[in-house]
Amino acid sequence: MLDDLKRRASKAGITNIVATRGDAQSLPYPNSTFNAAYMIGTLGEIPDKVAALRELRRVLKPRGRVVIGEVLIDPDYVSPRALEEKAKDSGFVLKHITGPKFSYFALLRSAAE
Repeated sequence: MLDDLKRRASKAGITNIVATRGDAQSLPYPNSTFNAAYMIGTLGEIPDKVAALRELRRVLKPRGRVVIGEVLIDPDYVSPRALEEKAKDSGFVLKHITGPKFSYFALLRSAAE
């Protein structure tokens, strides 16, 4: 996937992407590095979802945000209710959810905000 990302970025003339391999449960970045993060169809693939969300919270700046996207036909689909519970357990608050019945996007913010 990283090689594909680099090829597509190069083809589009994008040069400011640093593709980095890492474990979602132990991200290779310092605290408070990013303004935002997103996971589309990914959270359900991670064995410890709460650990991954905690890591996202750690690497986000204090007012950072996370967008989670899920599609119902994914065998590892995370329901909005399950996401809200895992978000709470990891120090996030589910601020907004949108989408049709078969998919959604959810906005998470730090509970400390």
